[in-house]
Amino acid sequence: MINVGFLGCGNMGGAIIKSSFGKIPGAQFLAFDMDEEKLKPFEEMGVINAGSESKLTAASKYLFLALKPQQFGGALRIIAPAVNEDTVLISIAAGISGDFIRERIDKPVKIIRAMPNTPALVGLGAVALAKLDGVTDEEFAFVKSIFDCCGITEEIPESQMNEIICINASSPAFIYLFAKGFIDYADEVGISHAAAQNLFSQALVGSAKMITQSGVSIDELIKMVTSPGGTTLAGLTELNDNAFLDIIKKCCEKCTARAYELGK
Repeated sequence: MINVGFLGCGNMGGAIIKSSFGKIPGAQFLAFDMDEEKLKPFEEMGVINAGSESKLTAASKYLFLALKPQQFGGALRIIAPAVNEDTVLISIAAGISGDFIRERIDKPVKIIRAMPNTPALVGLGAVALAKLDGVTDEEFAFVKSIFDCCGITEEIPESQMNEIICINASSPAFIYLFAKGFIDYADEVGISHAAAQNLFSQALVGSAKMITQSGVSIDELIKMVTSPGGTTLAGLTELNDNAFLDIIKKCCEKCTARAYELGK
């Protein structure tokens, strides 16, 4: 039996548990959260309440650190004595580097950094993974199999883990804001809110699949929708005149800069 522990059962930790529980052969799930109410639904599923951070760590071969970046320093010092040479720590926190973890554990430790996103709650997550020194291919494959239950995974170097945040982890919030603008417009012109939300949401899903499945570049996809002198061109012109792509770039730069600040 392989023990998989989750320190923290909030939105992301909970999403990973819900998506993968019962789907990993030979795995037993344990968890601990200071908030007992967050832990209860998972206990009802069959996840074992480890009782404390230290007990969870001592019992787990794989330990998911599903905590906010601001909580990491204190939590790592608590679990450090229970970490051993076989423990694999999986960090899902923005900005928390492998060096940050090693310094506070103060002993050799295996680390995998992961950057998931909230669509994992519906099995459509997008997870970036980085394997750090010391982690075996077998250990990495096991952790990847857990995240594969949440959606799709891509392996990237640790040096890009802060930059990837705006691409897959924070981007759902940006997409929701984008969607809100269109649906608010529909409300203003008297279109049914439900109809507009369903139609725009399906347009998002379909557009995403066109990007990944059509084999056509994004620039070409834009041209496919845009007729000379048509409605789409009128809207695109307004976006371009207001430096839409520059705004997105600045958004990404701010997101990345904050990740580096959180890791200090």
